[in-house]
Amino acid sequence: MFRLASMLYSIIGTTLAGTLIIAVLTAGYDTLVPILIAAGIGAVLGIPLSFWVAKAITANKV
Repeated sequence: MFRLASMLYSIIGTTLAGTLIIAVLTAGYDTLVPILIAAGIGAVLGIPLSFWVAKAITANKV
């Protein structure tokens, strides 16, 4: 499951970080620090989310 979660993290983590960066830029924060914080939060939140998705995928084997 770790291999699947790490592959999913490469998609989920970057998507979540990019979404949060766009949200921060839309809110009007266009300096470096808020952008880096948003990217870091997205990367950290992507870790448990990727394990949750991997667990859901492996639990639903047909």
